[in-house]
Amino acid sequence: MPAGTIGFRISGRVRSEDYRDVLDPSLSTEVETGSLRALFVVEGYEGFDMGAVKEDVKGAVPLALAHRDAWKRIAVVTDVDWIAKAMEMFRWLIPGEQKVFGLGELEDAKRWVAG
Repeated sequence: MPAGTIGFRISGRVRSEDYRDVLDPSLSTEVETGSLRALFVVEGYEGFDMGAVKEDVKGAVPLALAHRDAWKRIAVVTDVDWIAKAMEMFRWLIPGEQKVFGLGELEDAKRWVAG
């Protein structure tokens, strides 16, 4: 990942531990710097368990609401059609700029999220 950015690879089933131990602490650290630029690569995705949904509501959602100005750019790299469409549909809920890229556009996504 380029300097000043963070990246996540999401595959399989996302569990509460993934949020609690990886996603939430990483997002919190970046938000505290005042500039969150994150890239999410989603492939082989099998969904969230209910614990992950609970952790999202408990952690990431309040973080986004409390620190809206810190969220600069979010890139999602995926060929999962419904995820790309959901990002477009719920764009207004996510602070900062967001952009969806295909799996073959990973390097473009890294450059964009760092820009």
